[in-house]
Amino acid sequence: MKKIKTLIMGAAGRDFHNFNVLYRDNEQYEVVAFTATQIPDIEGRTYPAELAGKLYPNGIPIHDESDLEVLVDRHDVEEVVFAYSDISHESVMHKASWVNATGAHFKLLGAEPTMVKSTKPVIGIGAVRTGCGKSQTTRRVAEILKQAGKKVAAIRHPMPYGDLAAQKVQRFASIDDLKNNKCTIEEMEEYEPHINTGTIIYAGVDYEAILREAEKEADVILWDGGNNDLPFYQCDLYIVVADPHRPGHELTYYPGETNLLLADVVVINKIDTADSDYIEEVRWNIRQANPKAVIVDAASPIAVEDPDLILGKTALVVEDGPTLTHGEMKYGAGTVAAEKFGAADVVDPREYTVGSITETYEKYPEIGLVLPAMGYGDQQMKDLETTIAKVDCDVVIIGTPIDLRRVCQIKQPSVRVTYDLQEVGRPNLPDVMKPYLK
Repeated sequence: MKKIKTLIMGAAGRDFHNFNVLYRDNEQYEVVAFTATQIPDIEGRTYPAELAGKLYPNGIPIHDESDLEVLVDRHDVEEVVFAYSDISHESVMHKASWVNATGAHFKLLGAEPTMVKSTKPVIGIGAVRTGCGKSQTTRRVAEILKQAGKKVAAIRHPMPYGDLAAQKVQRFASIDDLKNNKCTIEEMEEYEPHINTGTIIYAGVDYEAILREAEKEADVILWDGGNNDLPFYQCDLYIVVADPHRPGHELTYYPGETNLLLADVVVINKIDTADSDYIEEVRWNIRQANPKAVIVDAASPIAVEDPDLILGKTALVVEDGPTLTHGEMKYGAGTVAAEKFGAADVVDPREYTVGSITETYEKYPEIGLVLPAMGYGDQQMKDLETTIAKVDCDVVIIGTPIDLRRVCQIKQPSVRVTYDLQEVGRPNLPDVMKPYLK
């Protein structure tokens, strides 16, 4: 039987998972390559043979997405599978047109066939866009479960930027685990807040193997999604977070709209800082798309270590990187803190950038007057540190999910902004989680 030659378009996450659950050891297909985008410096590697299975003794090469046409022609590719997240519907169809013009089929995989079944209850947390507030929602769900006496393990969407074979299954229970695994800033931003609240967190590359390890120590599994991707596991309860700062995006981004349609519960977050008309627009869109979903209103109020350091000062605002880049937000918690606590001015960091940080602004020119905390590797962390050091400001406002001062030396006075999810009114998350609290 002639195998279907296949290429998987990805960003070092969903692409590997789709391969593992549907293409590895599948004699019908030959996956000739992965392509990569969104994340810097993930192309030029190989998906290793020890993860790729018996059909791929040499592994599978990973190329930059710009090489797609050449790869389709070189390998006579018949199907191109799209496998990354947080991209507008229009952009998805531009990708489809590009692929179809090469002569190949463009394929989107269904949600359920890519979901692994757990032996334990699974509560999933996803979103309609990057930066809606999945992390604080997951922490809140974990808190509720632990207060009910449940053992919880959170499993985070993949961020395999290093040695893929070594990252097959990762378990993080302490800050030392982050250091020992040489985590990037992006990884630490997701793992450290769980560790600080006493929640074990798993991640890696092979998500069935990861699940089986997590099941050994948990009563309930939490799926902590990335970007606006679909869950890797079949969820017994699926909670999806929406952001009224970007009204309408819940219907116009892939696969965020799919998440909205799958949701049992939709959390409208940030209602403390969003325009009331925007909140009602999002509520209306939820009701029209998924009338069976329970809507929970929530806020993510900020706290600052020392507000007096901000009042009347010139500030550099550092925000979560992915939220600003492919999440397309122009501000975050740090900007809210600058406004709330009376910063006299916010410095434009673009004239101070170096190396890969300069390249980030060139790729995402809409970022504006905030500095994205990019740190996908050692060099990029150094570039971030150098950029911050060059900025002429009175205070650095750190709006990232981790304390950036732990991984970067910041010479200026600095304050950290933190935030947690708080439900507003009823129904709240304990209401919708009652079956899992018994």
